[in-house]
Amino acid sequence: MQTLTASTIFPCYAAADRDLAERLAALLERGADVRVFLDEGQMPEGADLAEKAREARMADIVLVLFSRNSLASRWPRAQWEDALVKEPAAEGVRIAFVKCDDCVPPRVLAPMFDAARLRDVKRWVRGSEAAEPPAAEFSADLEVLGIAIADRPGCETVASIALAREFARAFSVDFDAVLHLDCATGTLADMAGDLASQVGLHLEGELAGNLEHLRVFCEARRFLVVLEGGAPEDLVLGGRCSTLISTEPGEPSADTLRQLARSFDAAEDWTEACRLARQARRVAHDRFRLAECCEIMTQWRAMAEERNDRPVVDEASRELVWILDGWGRTEEARQLEQTRAMEFDEQLPLFFE
Repeated sequence: MQTLTASTIFPCYAAADRDLAERLAALLERGADVRVFLDEGQMPEGADLAEKAREARMADIVLVLFSRNSLASRWPRAQWEDALVKEPAAEGVRIAFVKCDDCVPPRVLAPMFDAARLRDVKRWVRGSEAAEPPAAEFSADLEVLGIAIADRPGCETVASIALAREFARAFSVDFDAVLHLDCATGTLADMAGDLASQVGLHLEGELAGNLEHLRVFCEARRFLVVLEGGAPEDLVLGGRCSTLISTEPGEPSADTLRQLARSFDAAEDWTEACRLARQARRVAHDRFRLAECCEIMTQWRAMAEERNDRPVVDEASRELVWILDGWGRTEEARQLEQTRAMEFDEQLPLFFE
């Protein structure tokens, strides 16, 4: 999906190099969110490359493709320096060069890319720094993944968490952000809240609405989402996103609220469970993650019912009434409040016996 503010690119190339220009345009449009003036960039027979480069400055970025088909056998500096160096610099237009075959373009022109490494052109267009070299043990698998989900949006699955994390490291420059998500522990609400926190979203609504908000936000951006240890369908995102699924889990999420939820689930001491539930409630409120708070309060209330701990039932019920009412589920909130009040009132005489 391209945005209304997508940068424009004008490639200057000979008609005989059309196939390469098409491959480059497809790579850039899929992986760098740009609009390429492909047809406009093709030079007619006998056209001057320097003049075509001048015409290309109508775009944000100019790419000059050098080949035996486009480069004159003798090309004095006076014929190209203004068009390819001085004028773009004066106008603030980004310009780069691609060597398509064994031609010999002027050595002073930079940056100069090789047609065998078009991904480097894409990274320059994105404004990314040079990528870290990939680990040799994963090089073949990483290149396959790079073509599938770094050079274009897509989804792939691997069996190794080490491979998934090495891909995320080596190809991070191809994305606006890399997001790791523990999908081996917790609930879908936990995962959605964790992912929302990573991208800076405050999601105070119910799970279904939160998932839709996440989808719309993330799919408009070139994110890599690494799902570790599972692949919840609702978190396999489309649009401009790429998703890498590792069937092998990684470390449990370091997200504070998810850590509290895990500790609450595992707590055997009731006093400690109550302390963790209250702490999780505070953190959930501070981070606007009410879907997770609702799950924890529902679980806490059920545990209190089993233990006949009426004060905790009352406390958890009050929190649930507040959440449900805020979500517009007024009838459910009213019924729960009536139940809570009746149960509490029925216990009142016991304090005076």
